[in-house]
Amino acid sequence: MPSATGGTVVSPLTRILRNPWIGFLLAIIVVGLDQYTKMLASTQLTYRVPVEITAWFDLMLAHNTGAAFSFLASAGGWQRWFLAAVAGVVSVVVAVWLTRLEPRQRILGLSLGLILGGGLGNLIDRVTLGYVVDFISWHYQEWYWPAFNIADSAICLGAVLLLWDSVLGESSKNV
Repeated sequence: MPSATGGTVVSPLTRILRNPWIGFLLAIIVVGLDQYTKMLASTQLTYRVPVEITAWFDLMLAHNTGAAFSFLASAGGWQRWFLAAVAGVVSVVVAVWLTRLEPRQRILGLSLGLILGGGLGNLIDRVTLGYVVDFISWHYQEWYWPAFNIADSAICLGAVLLLWDSVLGESSKNV
């Protein structure tokens, strides 16, 4: 939108989203929301007892000592620190990547913020509890998707945005 002086007027929201540091703010929000919902699930739900919300969605407290889809869950304990170390290294890499973004890389900044926040949310659980708290359960009749949490959702959404941005987004264009 042109201004009276011939320049382009930029809305405050657009100006905020152009700041690569918005990814760090989003990560902080994700960690806060994730930890709050996990605390609620841990105090309000009974372990492995589903609370039906709809015919396809339950809240059910679960503890995952492994990685995605409970991979390595029964590995004997060493996986706690291995997965924590991997999450820590990935978090540092993503944080450094965020600091090097250009203002035009808005979607990339948001995707990295979601990934960083989700990774840190699960890392906090893994280090402090020895497992990740999951509580969202989707299913169709007797077919159940593995339980997950807000951090997992943020990581998945961040990964989708990262792929989208790498193929179609502003980061893939030469400016």
